Amino acid sequence: MTHHRVTIIGSGPAAHTAAIYLGRAEIPPTMYEGMMANGIAPGGQLTTTTEIENFPGFPDGLMGGELMDRMKQQSVKFGNNVITETISKVDLSTKPFKLWTEFNEDAEPITTDAIILATGASAKRLHLPGEETYWQQGISACAICDGAVPIFRNKPLAVVGGGDSACEEAQFLTKYGSKVYMIVRKDHLRASTIMQRRVDKNEKIEIVFNTVPLEAKGDGKFLNAVAVKDTKQDKQYDLPVNGLFYAIGHTPATEIVKGQIDMNDAGYINTVPGSSLTSVPGVFAAGDVQDYKYRQAITSAGTGCMAGLDAERFLSEQD
Repeated sequence: MTHHRVTIIGSGPAAHTAAIYLGRAEIPPTMYEGMMANGIAPGGQLTTTTEIENFPGFPDGLMGGELMDRMKQQSVKFGNNVITETISKVDLSTKPFKLWTEFNEDAEPITTDAIILATGASAKRLHLPGEETYWQQGISACAICDGAVPIFRNKPLAVVGGGDSACEEAQFLTKYGSKVYMIVRKDHLRASTIMQRRVDKNEKIEIVFNTVPLEAKGDGKFLNAVAVKDTKQDKQYDLPVNGLFYAIGHTPATEIVKGQIDMNDAGYINTVPGSSLTSVPGVFAAGDVQDYKYRQAITSAGTGCMAGLDAERFLSEQD
């Protein structure tokens, strides 16, 4: 039987930061980084982004994939044992905890004394025709991450969504774009009253109600328009924009622990405020799997640090 003192499930900033702290505390973890888990390569959502300019320590910016490569190199340096397999099933009802990988669900389980869940979340996408062609070439699911890149500067942009997040992202984008359209499928915003007022007062934002996006269009390299449909007038037309941002929510990767651990209504893992502790002693959560508000690389790394320290303390007490 394979047994680990501490197992990290995930491979983004939270996972590797936790691994660095545990390794330096002489508790080298085993990390199951996943192989296209949630449709994303090892390294998490950052591997789907281009240039990152808001991660401290890199004044000239760097690519998302490069940042994750550096984090992985650093965690491996301190003893992190990275296994490129996806954990598909866990049992948190017994001690030690039990784990199974995707291709060995019928085999003897892996056991572990502690688990750090850093499986992240994935942005909901519309899967429009042309989306794959212009993903990160005009289409993004994170305005805060990508809105400041040069291709969006002084250009017309669009945000899909009508909730608080969409309003926040639209306002953020007005700092860089010449105009920001909000594409809203209903005849009203779902956002809170105060957010609606802020959007209404911003002269650079135009809300396009009763409208749904149909297709992403461009020159083969960069996005330059979005085909939309006015559902009220049953009319289709092209909206000339150089950026399309999805603000329709995220899906946390928590299916493997569903029903075994306390979550909120949206499926994010609840943690004790100011810590990474979950409702199951010995199980810790870090990164976007428990953060439905900020969802930034730097905040994920911060909660990864917390999880590493919390896990170290837990194991020390067990010893």
